[in-house]
Amino acid sequence: MKLHWLVIWAGPLFLNPVTADCNITLQTVTCEESGKNLSNISTDLFQNVTKLSLKNNKITLKDGDKKILQSFFNLTELYLNENMINVLYNNSFCNLTKLVILDISNNYVSTVHKAAFAGLNQLSVLNLSYNMITQLDSDVFSFLKSLAVLNLQYNYLKSFHIKSPFKLVKIVLAGNPWTCSCDLLDLQIWLTASNVTMENEDNTTCTFQNTMEKFSIITADIQADDCKIQKASLKSIVTSTSVSKLESSTLATALTPNTTTGNNRTHAELPLIGKSWTFLAGVLGFVLSTTLLIITAIKCPTWCHYLMSYSHHRLEENDSEMFEQEFSADMSSFPTVLDTNDEEPIVIFEKNQALAPVEDGFSEDKYIDSYVTEES
Repeated sequence: MKLHWLVIWAGPLFLNPVTADCNITLQTVTCEESGKNLSNISTDLFQNVTKLSLKNNKITLKDGDKKILQSFFNLTELYLNENMINVLYNNSFCNLTKLVILDISNNYVSTVHKAAFAGLNQLSVLNLSYNMITQLDSDVFSFLKSLAVLNLQYNYLKSFHIKSPFKLVKIVLAGNPWTCSCDLLDLQIWLTASNVTMENEDNTTCTFQNTMEKFSIITADIQADDCKIQKASLKSIVTSTSVSKLESSTLATALTPNTTTGNNRTHAELPLIGKSWTFLAGVLGFVLSTTLLIITAIKCPTWCHYLMSYSHHRLEENDSEMFEQEFSADMSSFPTVLDTNDEEPIVIFEKNQALAPVEDGFSEDKYIDSYVTEES
């Protein structure tokens, strides 16, 4: 019976009119809001509703929707299937302490936060099938103390770590790309040891890394001993990596200069080399300029000497007499030997030095050569 005015069965208390289609039975209040192209949960719904269907809409279940859901204290069934939910945030259903059935199937859920189902102490059935979930935290279902049926079929799960105690009556895992590896060993052991019923078991298979053959996730030959060795080696690698990171961070902290000012203890850190291009450019410029100045200071006298050695001028004619006098004086310094027959003296030139003449800053001129030839 569809009503626009609702009367609660507990007494003659009348409620405000609503626009939603709600039905009243002896113990339930059902509101049907399906297929109305809603992007948000309506605020005109009765707060005492017990069964709410919001399937086939465009609801994303963000902050606004979470606040509206918190007012439905009596809600026992909630259907959010076929919407546009991408993320299940923490405390999305925290006030729904009486909720028994929650259906979020056929959405686009890829991320489920750790405390997404916090507060659902009475939840018995959870349907997360036909979503895009790639991994689930082992603690994500720890809040669901009364959970009996869990449907995770047709997601993108490759492994699922079970954290004990985890008690279910039925679980649905088919249609996921499970990998027959050590990551699946916990689930395999739990399925074998518990009394849970796995629905659609024939399609619940896994594949080993290098093969395409499918095996049942319950009977797949996953060696527990190999997994123990793998976990031990992985633990040692993680430990060594953590120690290396700790040593690196300690060294970086020790090498980072800090200055403390007053009681506020304000630390001013200098920029690290390699992370500040400005600092690096300044250091490089300083080194280059200093090197250039040092080279200039060392080479300057040599360069000046070279420049002065190239400054010469042509001999003038009035300097010939001076050259003749100097040449005669030089000739007089050589020894002479007198012959016994009183012949002309023979001048003997001694080669005192075999080395090249010392440069006096003047270059050789052909005018001098011709003058000497004529005089001789």
